[in-house]
Amino acid sequence: MKKPFLKASLLGLMVTGILIQSASAQSDPTGKRRVTGTFAITNATLFASPGQPGAKSTVLFKDGVILGVGSGISIPAGTQVISGDSLFIYPGFIDGAGSMGVTKPKDPEKPKDFVSSAPPDELAGITPWRSVVDQFDPASGDVNDWRKAGFTISHLLPDGGMIPGKSAVMVLGDGKSTNLIRSNTALAANFRGSRGMYPATAAGVMAKFRDVYQNSTLALEHESMFASNAGVTRPKTTPTQTGMAAVIQKQIPVIFEAPRELEIRRAISLQKELGFNLILTGLENYENVIPLLKSSGIPVLIQLSLPDDKAIKAQKEDGVSEATQAQYARVKESYEAALKQAAMLEAAGIPFAFSTSGAKSGDALKNLRTMIENGLSEKAALSALTTNAASILGISRMAGTIEKGKLANFIVSTDSIFKDDAQIKHVVADGYIFDYEVKKKSANGNGKTNAGEGASIAGVWEYQTESPAGTTGGELEFTKQGSGYEGTITYDDPSGSGKAKAPLKNIKINGNQVNFEFDVDAGGMAITVSISGEISGTSMEGTMSIAQFGSFPLSAKLASPSL
Repeated sequence: MKKPFLKASLLGLMVTGILIQSASAQSDPTGKRRVTGTFAITNATLFASPGQPGAKSTVLFKDGVILGVGSGISIPAGTQVISGDSLFIYPGFIDGAGSMGVTKPKDPEKPKDFVSSAPPDELAGITPWRSVVDQFDPASGDVNDWRKAGFTISHLLPDGGMIPGKSAVMVLGDGKSTNLIRSNTALAANFRGSRGMYPATAAGVMAKFRDVYQNSTLALEHESMFASNAGVTRPKTTPTQTGMAAVIQKQIPVIFEAPRELEIRRAISLQKELGFNLILTGLENYENVIPLLKSSGIPVLIQLSLPDDKAIKAQKEDGVSEATQAQYARVKESYEAALKQAAMLEAAGIPFAFSTSGAKSGDALKNLRTMIENGLSEKAALSALTTNAASILGISRMAGTIEKGKLANFIVSTDSIFKDDAQIKHVVADGYIFDYEVKKKSANGNGKTNAGEGASIAGVWEYQTESPAGTTGGELEFTKQGSGYEGTITYDDPSGSGKAKAPLKNIKINGNQVNFEFDVDAGGMAITVSISGEISGTSMEGTMSIAQFGSFPLSAKLASPSL
């Protein structure tokens, strides 16, 4: 027997919400509202910070801020509850330096009087006045991919030449928001020369950086003299000199990309000579400069990518000369040393974080596990992804750990995050919940997924979903059609005239995971509702998500199986 449903259904509440949005658009610059902004993930194993043991806890958050953490949290009425039984929660990962969602600015045209030995700054790749905020697309697929890998904050660097501009810290939340946490956080720099003009070499870049820095220093001194003394000629500063001011005044650091040993030494040499604050990023081969890194105390961001082992696998065991065998040994030794570098930083007592630039999101967890297999501790790995990165970026007050008052940024996984079988099920970024498909282990327990196998969902299911308006529900009917499924859903008509019916679309089955969508006509506006569920026998547990209003728990029972 079905439970009685309240008249104020979820979909009816959607229409009300749309009307409220239209009436109060001026107070909602994002254009996005939820039915309720309060969520709770209950009874999960929580690792609130690196080194802390896991403990069964509830995390309560509202409008992107954590309201409470612990085992005795009181959950307010109307809270959207996500059961965390058998799940694990970690702080959201922080990218120390990345380029996700960053577009390259248009190349300027060369002037008619162009001289390759003295090009305009913009042509030479010297644009410290630019901001990465103007190049960032929060809805890009690259952002989605890194968020799926567990990253909730990224320190984004602009694309361009040797001094491409200012960086910014972004939270990877709502795709319709700016997501800006802090702008103009550092000046990005690298040793890439300009093509066909000065500076074309790394040595030329060093000389040009020195020239730009010193001329900008003189321009600032001239400005100060003009402001405090009569009779001083008015200074004529350039955009480059104005853009360099915050670095010279030590308000922000220079974040220098230095993958290899020589570039690391060059960046540190420039810092010692000129006196600016420095962050090193993109470190790839750094074993030989670890003592220098320790003595300098400069913050370090290492690449999250690792060398592949194709050259190792291609080595032949028989029929090769001694010289070739010696070369094979050197290649293997170099490869194994690269895998151990992060552990060597930890052993030297150097706190470091990661840069995602040049890395693949799909390899992130695999690379972290490889580093751990080669000596890096799990505590150091998690610190690099969270607290160390937050400290280097100056955002420890708001991010890096799961605590009351901090940003609601965390990862919900199926197991301890560094285990091979662990999968990320939910990512919470700025309070927005992103759900991801997880694959079930095969019945023989070997940890591999049964690709192509899916649960049978054919039949009629009775579903219920909870919202602040109460309990509502209807029927889901799935029919097998060839290799796929078709289906329909009934729901409370938003107009108040009983039940409405809609076809299901984009039905996908993977293992025990089912995902599908349907459209609702709400007051003349088409709204897409997404449902993601996990099937266990004749039961389904999941969420109903509506982009404008958030996610709500859904459960269903198979009432009439298809024969």
